[in-house]
Amino acid sequence: MKLRFTEAARRDLETIMAFISANYPANVGRFEQRLRRSLARIERWPEGARLAASHPDLRVVPLIRYPYKIFYRIGPDAIEILHIHPAARQEPQ
Repeated sequence: MKLRFTEAARRDLETIMAFISANYPANVGRFEQRLRRSLARIERWPEGARLAASHPDLRVVPLIRYPYKIFYRIGPDAIEILHIHPAARQEPQ
């Protein structure tokens, strides 16, 4: 199944990349690699992630080694990446 990013997820990713680039430039490549691996895992095994506690139709994947989580929903035609939030932040409303 194909991945599709919402505009909100794209904005989240732009904000995260700007923050990492400005504050931890040596980690940009490693972060991008971890993100790609996590997205590939979601694409291969979309039902492998845990369900979000407050939204049973959403799944969440932590970005290991980085303080972010990917929130997504499995649709009929695609996997929709909804948000990429800091791990300490509440789940999407």
